[in-house]
Amino acid sequence: MRVAKLFMDTMFHGITPFFPLLASLTLVIVILAGLHFFLLAKPVHLTQQQKLPRQLSMLVLTLIGLVVIAMSLPVSESTRNQVIALIGVLASGVIAFSSTTMVGNLMAGLVLRVNKPFKVGDFIRVEQFSGRVAEMGLLDTEIQTDTRELVALSNTFMVNTPITVTRGSGAVISVDLSLGYELHHSFVEKHLLTAAANAGLDEAFVQVTSLGDFSVSYRVAGLLTDVKSMLSARSRLHKAVLDSLHHAGIEIVSPSFMNQRVQPVGSTMIPQMSTPDKGAVDDQESSPEAIVYDKAEQAAEQEKSKAQLQEQIAECDAQLAMAEGENKKRLKEKKMALERQLEGVMTTAPPS
Repeated sequence: MRVAKLFMDTMFHGITPFFPLLASLTLVIVILAGLHFFLLAKPVHLTQQQKLPRQLSMLVLTLIGLVVIAMSLPVSESTRNQVIALIGVLASGVIAFSSTTMVGNLMAGLVLRVNKPFKVGDFIRVEQFSGRVAEMGLLDTEIQTDTRELVALSNTFMVNTPITVTRGSGAVISVDLSLGYELHHSFVEKHLLTAAANAGLDEAFVQVTSLGDFSVSYRVAGLLTDVKSMLSARSRLHKAVLDSLHHAGIEIVSPSFMNQRVQPVGSTMIPQMSTPDKGAVDDQESSPEAIVYDKAEQAAEQEKSKAQLQEQIAECDAQLAMAEGENKKRLKEKKMALERQLEGVMTTAPPS
């Protein structure tokens, strides 16, 4: 009995120094798990931009938790200080030995989220790259070009390069062409304005951009309010210019063309109008944007749906604060349904 009691006393005295460590370890794990649940896991309707500060907060709190655990180690004070210093060195080493480009892209991603020069679904142009924004990540921004390709641009490149963003209220669509000096500019302007109207553009205008040695350069432009159909609008404007000028008997051909290929006297370079087949598809109704910008369009629709659902959830929260009885129960059910819809929208991945 004495041996057993001595053994138990020895075990108890041996374990006693580790009690603060076990207590701090348990406390840190419980607190971090609880914060992760309430900050990140439970609010499923949070966007990536809203999750980012919470994720950074969790990272900082985890480092603090490691320091708390290190301070409760059953070792001498000098050893404890060395462990804490080691944690600091490891954290600094991760940052120092990580790619400087990665850190720069991360900081640039934060800058883009704060300044918000564009959003998912916007048409942008960065140097030789142009298209619709399909995704905004912490390290890069993905755009979908008019050839349906996905181009990932680093966030540092986006921050250090001027970005042209098409305004959501409308974009100016234009066509440049050259005509001979024998045509008066007022006559040309009349038919170019007709072409712009037939293409569905608002507030159309015509400019004389250059007086060349053999021809006059014109530009016809107009405001397109539906910026999602920019590809179709450019094509419609080109075809409308062809139709309008050809119907007016105006040749769209460089004067030097006559010097290279002799034409019979009185011939014109105007194609014969053909009657479309009954079963043919109307070119005006075709929409290449649905194919070209499929990922960007779906991402933009997801962002729009998330914003609408989040607004409805916020309205439910405000009404719940003042509701009572059956009305409160109904609002809770409505909020749960909206949160399920939001979760479904956020888990739907755009096409790759």
